[in-house]
Amino acid sequence: MQYNKVEICGVNTSKLKVLTEKEKMELLRRVKEGDTKAREDLINGNLRLVLSVIQRFTNRGENLDDLFQVGCIGLIKAIDHFDISQGVRFSTYGVPMIIGEIRRYLRDNNSIRVSRSLRDTAYKAMQAKEKMTAQNNREPTIDEIAKELELPREDIVLALESIAEPVSLYEPVFSDGGDTIYVMDQVGDNNDDSNWLDEIALKEAIRDLNNREKRILSMRFFQGKTQMEVASEIGISQAQVSRLEKAALDKIKKDI
Repeated sequence: MQYNKVEICGVNTSKLKVLTEKEKMELLRRVKEGDTKAREDLINGNLRLVLSVIQRFTNRGENLDDLFQVGCIGLIKAIDHFDISQGVRFSTYGVPMIIGEIRRYLRDNNSIRVSRSLRDTAYKAMQAKEKMTAQNNREPTIDEIAKELELPREDIVLALESIAEPVSLYEPVFSDGGDTIYVMDQVGDNNDDSNWLDEIALKEAIRDLNNREKRILSMRFFQGKTQMEVASEIGISQAQVSRLEKAALDKIKKDI
């Protein structure tokens, strides 16, 4: 069994204990005092948290037992470094730690080998990004990260791109409820004589759209914004954006 397997690393996940926030804080207080039994109870009481996190990575073909063990390492690190005086929930701190540990494992075991120095730069950049996002309530730019780390912008870009996971050609990029468009559908052969004809037809079809439809498609598929973000910027509802987007795509399909 994989996705819904009950036993992981010999642990029956259906019987995992769930601690209340009050119980967690009490155990954390005892852990800080050196109580090893409390540390063990806290680990066992948060295994369901690890389980919930690894569900996000089940579509990568990784062994769940391995991911669970790595997630437990992240949990232990979170317990050992958690500051009870900060007044935040343990899960708020623990989940990013567990995710980070799993992501490091996946990157280090990637079939595409990346130099250690490049990975170190990437990890520092991600840590700086997380810190600056928390401080400024927005994601920093590449230039801001480079300035924070006192490194050239090019080094930051290269490092972050080196650890980006390869995208499958069968990764879906859009679906309007009918035919799904995959990455491979957007990969063309520049030597194909029919490509320039298709490009002309597409441009003609887009030209026939009204300004609002063009703007919505541009924001959605060229700027990568969500329908909610588009709705907020344009000043209409998400449902209207969805309807206008679908209508525009239908017009293009009909024209070409």
